[in-house]
Amino acid sequence: MAALLPVVLYEENGQAPAPSKDFYQLQVCRGEVIMRWWKISLRSEFRNTKPGELKESHLDFLDDASMQAQIGIIFGQKILQYVINLCQGQYDFLERLPEHLMLYILTFLGLEDIAQLSQVSHTFQKICNSEKLWEQIVVRSCDSVTPEMRSLAQNIGWKQFFFTNKLQLQLQLRRWRKRQEDSQDPQDPLHSLDEPLAERPLEQ
Repeated sequence: MAALLPVVLYEENGQAPAPSKDFYQLQVCRGEVIMRWWKISLRSEFRNTKPGELKESHLDFLDDASMQAQIGIIFGQKILQYVINLCQGQYDFLERLPEHLMLYILTFLGLEDIAQLSQVSHTFQKICNSEKLWEQIVVRSCDSVTPEMRSLAQNIGWKQFFFTNKLQLQLQLRRWRKRQEDSQDPQDPLHSLDEPLAERPLEQ
């Protein structure tokens, strides 16, 4: 499972609390925690100050109360606790799966489970409401998906398509067919505007 982890497990950028304007970057990699900072000041003595960087292994970071306190002040206690959890090997492997694998797994969940999972994190919220997921759910729940149904779903969204009841769906499909027929009708006044002037009958 560790092979599924990216090199950078977590990254956050932020500014130090006022009155400081210094900019910080925090990275948690597979084997180390990296803190970088840029001094932001109009004072002449800081104009040539180079960016700073501090690297520590996960074990060293867990023993470094000073660095932990600094992260807590700049990024907040929730992020600090999340970083500590990562350094202790507490990974959320499911959230780090490739998208196509996560989509495949989610198609086996019930609707209530998908709704609850979407509230876990921004990542799950995004994928649980994605067009790709709801297209697969519609395809799995229908005997067949006609080209008309697919066009309508792409127009209103696959999730909306799934939750539309049969009567409303039939009505919307009839409207879609009517628009298609009208757009192909040679008597359609909109189409007559596209004809060359020479081909239009002269008005009496």
